[in-house]
Amino acid sequence: MEKPLILVTNDDGITAPGIRNLVEFMNEIGDVVVVAPNSPQSGKGHAITINSTLSYEEVQLEGPQTDFSCSGTPVDCVKMALDKILPRRPDLVVSGINHGANSSINVIYSGTMSAAVEGGVEGLPSIGFSLLDFSWEADFTQAKEYIQNIVKKTLENPMPKGVVLNVNIPKLLKEEIKGVKICKQAHAKWEESFDERINPHGKKYYWLTGYFNNMDESEDADETALANGYISIVPVKFDMTAYEYMNTLREVMDFD
Repeated sequence: MEKPLILVTNDDGITAPGIRNLVEFMNEIGDVVVVAPNSPQSGKGHAITINSTLSYEEVQLEGPQTDFSCSGTPVDCVKMALDKILPRRPDLVVSGINHGANSSINVIYSGTMSAAVEGGVEGLPSIGFSLLDFSWEADFTQAKEYIQNIVKKTLENPMPKGVVLNVNIPKLLKEEIKGVKICKQAHAKWEESFDERINPHGKKYYWLTGYFNNMDESEDADETALANGYISIVPVKFDMTAYEYMNTLREVMDFD
């Protein structure tokens, strides 16, 4: 039986420990092709490159997979993989493992999740994985079995078109992880401000600062699950239409 073809990408860069661990995990499941940015692209969201050229090159990294380094964003990587690199359409797109959370509102800003969403836009089963540990020395192996099981179940049970999985993993030892919960995106946001400074030439510059404000204590929210030691899985839709408001909006915008 032909092995599934798995496209692996990320936003932390092709040599980041998170993606190298994910590649290792996926090599045990299918044939893996990696197309990932040649430098960190965190916080790029669904950005694409339109005002400059793109390039990619095959690189030699440890493992049986094939690796390509791309000059673009995470979404560029997926587009390039599907159009120029892969021998056929992949059976699955996986993005990550991100160094840091992509729960709640972070899904909007995340390059990791945007790469997965781009796979979903193309009608492919897609998953974004994130570990709540920003450290370059983070131990991704603690969640290996969970990650592989989520991937296997996704391959065996295709998701509806337009649905992508956002998987976040708490920073815990394997034996401390309580399990997996299917969740909603928590109602939370970043309360941001810009720290104003002056450089030696007298010109003002700014550093983005702030704090994370979780306003959602409901039991089915991803932030709640993570705080209680569970892996959270949120099914994400890229159709951002507010269907529940459409009829009201028709009445509001009735100019007859």
